[in-house]
Amino acid sequence: MKHFKFLLFAIAIIFSACSAQQKVLYLQDVENGAEIELPDNYIIRLKPLDQITIVVNNKNPELAMPFNSATSYNSLNGGNTPSTANENSLQILTIDEQGYVNMPIIGKIYCAGMTRDELARTIEQSIIEQGYMNDPHVNVRFADLTISVLGEVNKPGRFSINRDQITILEAIALAGDMTIFGKREDVAVVRECNGKNIVTKLDLRSTEIFNSPCYYLEQNDVIIVSPNKYKAATSEINQNRSFWISLASTAVAVATLVITIIRK
Repeated sequence: MKHFKFLLFAIAIIFSACSAQQKVLYLQDVENGAEIELPDNYIIRLKPLDQITIVVNNKNPELAMPFNSATSYNSLNGGNTPSTANENSLQILTIDEQGYVNMPIIGKIYCAGMTRDELARTIEQSIIEQGYMNDPHVNVRFADLTISVLGEVNKPGRFSINRDQITILEAIALAGDMTIFGKREDVAVVRECNGKNIVTKLDLRSTEIFNSPCYYLEQNDVIIVSPNKYKAATSEINQNRSFWISLASTAVAVATLVITIIRK
């Protein structure tokens, strides 16, 4: 009888471990060596209010200088805003709400929906067409490309991205992976689109995430990992415990004060 109870206990532990493993594994429906088609190679595109840097280069540095200098950028504001930057500093430009970026010398260029490279080629073409130089080389970079990861991850926070493509799995990795309490089947991506926040739920246990429009992230996306039932219940218990401890401490303090006053 004793051995039978021990056997049942061992079986229960094994099944419990298997169940726990199923809850924390990613991509559970993929087989070893499986080939999964990804969506078209997504590149982050420029949006209104993005901040970017634009650097124009040329074999003759003097020809490129007016496009990059702090004085030229200051003139975009009517010359009324003093600049503390030196001639070699990168000037940050903000794409306006209509999707235009205002470049020194050549003026406004519509860039919403373009990639960095597409904007660079457009600026180069504009410089050539306006006769400023024949062989410009333009480099466009994001100045504020970030994503945020919140909830049940080991390192929640806001992360700067130094490339034009990042996936939901890479974002989770940046945040130190999910904790054991994170629900792999309930990950939300909050994305701003046309003045509204769109929430998309993902199940990271399934290869269906590769078909989601949120598999590739965009600038300013917020990823939220929900806690499982155990963590949620534990948090509620801890909050209630803190409340009652605080209430008891207050009651003791009040009682002590009343007794002291009565004794006087």
